[in-house]
Amino acid sequence: MALLVLDAVEIGAKGQNELPFGSKEVREMIKHTIPLEYQEVADITPDIHLTLYNAGHILGSSVCHFHIGEGLHNMVYTGDFKFGDTRLLEAANYDFPRAETVIMESTYGGRYDTQPKRRDAEVVLIDTIKRTIANKGKVIIPVFSVGRSQEVMMVLENAYRFGELNVPVYLDGMIFEATAIHTSYPEYLKKHIKHRIFNGYNPFLVDAFEKVEHKKRQGIVESPDPCVILATSGMMTGGPSVEYFKALAHDEKNTIAFVGYQSEGSLGRRIQNGLSEYTTEENGRTKALKVKIGVKTVDGFSGHADRRQLLGYAKKISPKPKRAIVMHGEASKAMNLAMTLYEMFGIEATAPKNLDSIRLI
Repeated sequence: MALLVLDAVEIGAKGQNELPFGSKEVREMIKHTIPLEYQEVADITPDIHLTLYNAGHILGSSVCHFHIGEGLHNMVYTGDFKFGDTRLLEAANYDFPRAETVIMESTYGGRYDTQPKRRDAEVVLIDTIKRTIANKGKVIIPVFSVGRSQEVMMVLENAYRFGELNVPVYLDGMIFEATAIHTSYPEYLKKHIKHRIFNGYNPFLVDAFEKVEHKKRQGIVESPDPCVILATSGMMTGGPSVEYFKALAHDEKNTIAFVGYQSEGSLGRRIQNGLSEYTTEENGRTKALKVKIGVKTVDGFSGHADRRQLLGYAKKISPKPKRAIVMHGEASKAMNLAMTLYEMFGIEATAPKNLDSIRLI
């Protein structure tokens, strides 16, 4: 939590869009934070009991179960969750003592929001890397520092272990720090990763992975040797991924592979849409950069449940809730998912426009 919030403070300061708090307030917040284990019941008011369950989204992400008014009402709030196969985390928990109402996300709740199977996505990513390496090029993978980075690292580690890849993998940005936290809490990771770490083989520390200090970037981009570069930020709104793009975009031998959603207006989305020229400022002078780098979008690595998984979760959740409140998605997608929940499972569902319209009776 501190890592992410402090990073947000730093990004805000660099972008001249300062947040209404700083590192001092973050330190104060930590003093008042009480961590809970999964399935540990905590009384957060005299008549509300909270229990956290694994959400499968990122390390420590939680589905919240509220037991309200001595059993008068039980509510499940999913937050961001993943209900599918990944290399890093187990799928979201769906078994609860009681559940009258579920509040669930709908990021990929639209009728056609289905993602490829994770294993298929991994094959596409590895094949893209192998083709680029064969052409003596470099692969840039813009990633979010928490979750997506470690997922991709596990895919690359698997390919490295079985001899499919044999090039250095550079980690630039906050990735190494976030990965260290994953290594410190193997009990929250998938069973086979936990087993390997406890038995002395940490898949996050294979020889192929190398942390990049700022002064090493120039050497990486100027070297003729092929490599893979994992760099933040994931949407290329700043950070090392933009710097690597500016240095490598001119060469068609290189590839930029997107494994995460690129928001409208971001540099990542513009590259996906076929950006041919990138204008940058260096030493007060404007410079136009021709974009010749290969572009590949690899769907299937999202930390969110897609349409199929959202419906699968609604089908499996036990006990079956009487009603659902669908949120955290575009209005049309939230409404479409709400209607489908009613049509398929008989769950009374609504998609309110804001939290003020939610009333539990």
